[in-house]
Amino acid sequence: MSVEQITSSRVRTVDPRTDRAWHELARSAEGNLFTSPPWIGAVCDTYGFTPQARVGRDTAGRPGGFAWVVVDDLRGRRITSLPFSDRSDPIAGDPDLWHALSDGVVGTDLPTTIRALAPSPVAGDARLEPVGEAAWHATSIDRTAEDMFGQVNRHARRNVAIARRRQVRVEADTTLDGVRAFHALHVRLRRQKYRLLAQPREFFDAVWARFAPSGDITTLLARHEGRLIAGALMLRWNDVLYYKFGASDPEHLSARPNDAVFWAAIEQAVSEGAGLIDWGLSDLDQPGLVAYKDKWASQQRRIVTYHSRGGRGAATSEVDTLLRRLTDLLTGDDVPMDLSRRAGDLLYRYFC
Repeated sequence: MSVEQITSSRVRTVDPRTDRAWHELARSAEGNLFTSPPWIGAVCDTYGFTPQARVGRDTAGRPGGFAWVVVDDLRGRRITSLPFSDRSDPIAGDPDLWHALSDGVVGTDLPTTIRALAPSPVAGDARLEPVGEAAWHATSIDRTAEDMFGQVNRHARRNVAIARRRQVRVEADTTLDGVRAFHALHVRLRRQKYRLLAQPREFFDAVWARFAPSGDITTLLARHEGRLIAGALMLRWNDVLYYKFGASDPEHLSARPNDAVFWAAIEQAVSEGAGLIDWGLSDLDQPGLVAYKDKWASQQRRIVTYHSRGGRGAATSEVDTLLRRLTDLLTGDDVPMDLSRRAGDLLYRYFC
């Protein structure tokens, strides 16, 4: 069957937030958090995007799908799959189905970006070229917590023991207040350590609103002498627990709160019967973070970013340069923290 025949008879365009077929696809073994309706809904609720997706079947009757957003702002009109997501893996085992799903989207005049976990059907598409890689880590949850601890890297076990001796306590919070407490720590870390702005609290509120009704969001909060010193926002989709955001107070790292949080995440996964913890994307220009996750992971792969061939124009590059300079100005030590937070509320939407 040709691509044209698949397109006409087996592929249809849907809203991935509400379509039943997309929901079933996202719930399949090939789906993930970032193609899930609640995640796509939270992103689009916050930033005013209108997502689109195509679903279809290959010649053997196997389902597939591809989701994207058309972004139109001061950086220009472009396609991204999907914004503010670690990845958005197209599901298409048959190359003809992938081309049918992406026909009229990839390869048009609009610059297109797709980020996918390797290996991916995107890799062989001549319309796209790889432009970057990031690390991906995961831990298989296949034994008791006690046995899992024995399999953890010895340096990580030592750090968990240090955190216990220092009386670092990790609590699992399912409330919106817990998410907001974590967000404040997240804003401070991004500014102080990375000189970056943070996503607005509105986005974190939207994530909580989408995942809380099913009980699939937990904030792990590490405290020392009553002070919040580290945390992580954990989301569950299918049988995978996702470490989506993490943050800590640089002044209290000697108490090893991050290791306490990572171990608490593994304990949570075991208690909930999850089969995997996805530790998320790590940029390769942060070797310390990559090495840290190496201590905990049993799986390591690459997330590859693909752009449509031809790249972006000079106007977009000029805006990107302006946004970088504004970020530098608004994350300086002399800038009040609240101003940096509000700058993230205003500008973060342009970083996709």
